[in-house]
Amino acid sequence: MTTLPALLLRQMFDRAVQVADPMRSLADFLPPRPPGRVFVTGAGKASARMAEAVEAVWGPCEGLVITRYGYARPTTGIEIVEAAHPVPDQAGVQATDRIIAHLSALDQDDFVLALISGGASALLCAPAGQITLAEKQAVNAALLASGAPIGEMNVVRKNLSRVKGGRLAAAAHPARMLSLMISDVPGDDPSLIGSGPTVGDTRGPDAARAILDRWQIPLPDSVRAVLHQPGSVIAPDDARLSQVENVIYAAPAMSLEAAAELARQQGFAVDILGDALEGEARDVATAHAALARAATGPRILLSGGELTVTRRGGGIGGPNAEYALALAIALDGSPGIHAIACDTDGVDGAAEVAGALIGPDTLTLAAKAGRDPAAALRDNDAHSFFAAIDRQVVTGPTLTNVNDFRAILIEG
Repeated sequence: MTTLPALLLRQMFDRAVQVADPMRSLADFLPPRPPGRVFVTGAGKASARMAEAVEAVWGPCEGLVITRYGYARPTTGIEIVEAAHPVPDQAGVQATDRIIAHLSALDQDDFVLALISGGASALLCAPAGQITLAEKQAVNAALLASGAPIGEMNVVRKNLSRVKGGRLAAAAHPARMLSLMISDVPGDDPSLIGSGPTVGDTRGPDAARAILDRWQIPLPDSVRAVLHQPGSVIAPDDARLSQVENVIYAAPAMSLEAAAELARQQGFAVDILGDALEGEARDVATAHAALARAATGPRILLSGGELTVTRRGGGIGGPNAEYALALAIALDGSPGIHAIACDTDGVDGAAEVAGALIGPDTLTLAAKAGRDPAAALRDNDAHSFFAAIDRQVVTGPTLTNVNDFRAILIEG
């Protein structure tokens, strides 16, 4: 049975997703269609929806974008290719090579519209040097399991790529380029969104090696060779980026504020803890449980950002579900406190599930279902835990991505 607090929390999450829907938000940032040849490209979990929004304004366009399997949208001229995420596959490699070939054929009279959103790091895949796809997949999977923050992961990814760290834009030079981005990274650093394919960077191989050493990622010889060569990323002042404009048009803060306004309309005070929170999901949950216990209601604590999970067990989980599970354990049935934790792209970690809802009855429901919450947390098995008590949030593809959404509701 859905409670009124759970219903409001779900409505807030839905509102956060809706305001970041490219069909609602992109048109205001799209200039009049330039004369001459226009090529639309890009990648990410929102890129197909972004392409659909572009053609709704500009009409059919030449182009090619890459999105996650199951995230394609109907377009007339722009070709949509689906590939794997979060670990890249051959479909992504082939589509990326085609994009590079298209961009390399452009001249100064042409215009490129790049559509970049979260997920582009895996979907745009062009391994540098002699790195094979299998080796790139292994490094990527190890980083995902290590607990490394997304910003550090993306520094590594761009230094192992022929298309990230400004290289996509450099391939299009001397054509003019506008890159429209949806931010899914803490702090909204454009060089980290999708590993910055249209944005220059100064964090080269030395920075990547330090990150890999810190997280003890095993490296094949081909990766070591690439990381001992200069020029893995394009410097921000490189002439090949002089014709590029990068614009973040949707970001987590906008979605949090939209959700906060809905909560205020229902009589709740709202504390926004930040839109760029990072850290181990279970640790952040414990800290938030203490805040919730100390708060007076009616009040809602909102936060965004991107939490991480250090893989310790063999369960099925993700940072939002793990946060929710750790929060339920820390709250230990505290009366009047409910919460939701979801990824706005509809996919939390290792399952096609956005996240989970919790309430004062979560641990009681678990006991009735024969589920041990502490054991589930130890095994990183939060999705299985919430499936057993019917508290998962399943949205399917949301076609956008402004990172994690967390809300804790304290009743009055």
